[in-house]
Amino acid sequence: MVSFLKTFFSVFIILMFIFILQGIWLYISELAGKDLDLSIVLKFLWFYSPRIVTLVLPLSILVTSLMVFGGFAERYEFAAMKSTGISLQRAMRSLSLFIVLLGITAFFFSNNVIPYSEYKWQNLRRNIQQFKPSIAIAEGQFNQIGEDFNIKVAEKSGERGEFLKEVIIHKKNMKRPSSNLIVIIAEDGELASIEGSNTLSLILNNGHYYEEMVEKDYKKQQREPFIKTYFEQYTINIDLTALNKKDVEQENNISNQNMFNIGELSTSIDSLSEAYSKDIERFSENMYYRTGSVKFVDKKTLTVVLNDTINSVLDIYPAHQRADIIAMAVNNANGTIQAAAAKKKDAKRKVRRLNKYEIALHEKIVLGIACIILFFIGAPLGAIIRKGGMGLPMVVAVVLFLTYHFIGIFAKNSAEDGSIHPFIGTWISTLIMLPLSVWLTYRATTDQGIVDFDQFGQRIARLFKKRAK
Repeated sequence: MVSFLKTFFSVFIILMFIFILQGIWLYISELAGKDLDLSIVLKFLWFYSPRIVTLVLPLSILVTSLMVFGGFAERYEFAAMKSTGISLQRAMRSLSLFIVLLGITAFFFSNNVIPYSEYKWQNLRRNIQQFKPSIAIAEGQFNQIGEDFNIKVAEKSGERGEFLKEVIIHKKNMKRPSSNLIVIIAEDGELASIEGSNTLSLILNNGHYYEEMVEKDYKKQQREPFIKTYFEQYTINIDLTALNKKDVEQENNISNQNMFNIGELSTSIDSLSEAYSKDIERFSENMYYRTGSVKFVDKKTLTVVLNDTINSVLDIYPAHQRADIIAMAVNNANGTIQAAAAKKKDAKRKVRRLNKYEIALHEKIVLGIACIILFFIGAPLGAIIRKGGMGLPMVVAVVLFLTYHFIGIFAKNSAEDGSIHPFIGTWISTLIMLPLSVWLTYRATTDQGIVDFDQFGQRIARLFKKRAK
């Protein structure tokens, strides 16, 4: 037990250090060049570390069990135990209890600690991005700068990313701050500021300025009045007073499925499912009314006696209505096709979001179960291969874990798209490992290897003898 705990904590710390270094490499662009204090960087890594425990903990258990039990078998300690009447099951009993308790702890950690740290980490990331707006502007997507501007650029260049190409800006109007009534499009631009100044100048070249006018009169507003101008150079001054405060503790209104515990996820899943069902129902009703069937329902018209002279449905309607029906049918068909295509994309997005919530819920449960199953793979496998240390056990553990991990990744991606159910996508890698753990435990407790080559050779020899006869 003591040997297992020492090895476990050593492996866990080493793997955490490796994965944290990988995290620094992934997010170096968000941390570098912003004059951040060391305390802020350490806080970033502190809030980032709980999310990688879901990878490090199962791998640590698998590696440790392989190393420890492989070392016991290599030093013939299991043979000594069996000579004194101690079986492998009894030797594993205390460790099995520890692993079960560790799995339960992993569940509570995943349910309580990880959502809190995820919120803090995402919140800190957003606050750090505001330290330098030029870095906060990512290519190919809208980025909020301050409270009034959303900026999208196709390409950035320059040492500090100050030169911009194909700039699109949505600016809020003071009369209607909830709407983006001003749109500015320019071929290129440049971010310029003076050291110590709270003003960022965005210089735009060769573009157009569009602004929708807000009229009090409803009839005038129906005309959709707007202002359009062309400019060769236009300068926008953005107040960075709020950004220059550099308050990394500011609380932002952000949320995703990784920030919720099981209770919150269950509530969100129910509300999302209900909203999705109602949305589909409203869409089907809307499509029915858009067909115009209600408009042409006329009891007098429909009392026409059916006979051989009627070749189509249009024949039962008066001649003056047939042209209107055909025109309406064509328009409805085109509108229905467009509406169905748009609704299909919207439904796919909503289903994907709902699947992510369901996957997040099952991941909190599967973590503890995976820890237990991987222990019952590593421990008997180490006793069978009879090799300890950091050599062969580490190779075997990495191969098994990568197999487990990549199966889970592919399954979760398929579950997000709706190809398979989120429950299957989350549990399939663990359920695949379950029979392997049972089989390896049976082979180890009955003193059998993975493959009995002598028995296999005897069966092949008997097979050839039968063919010869």
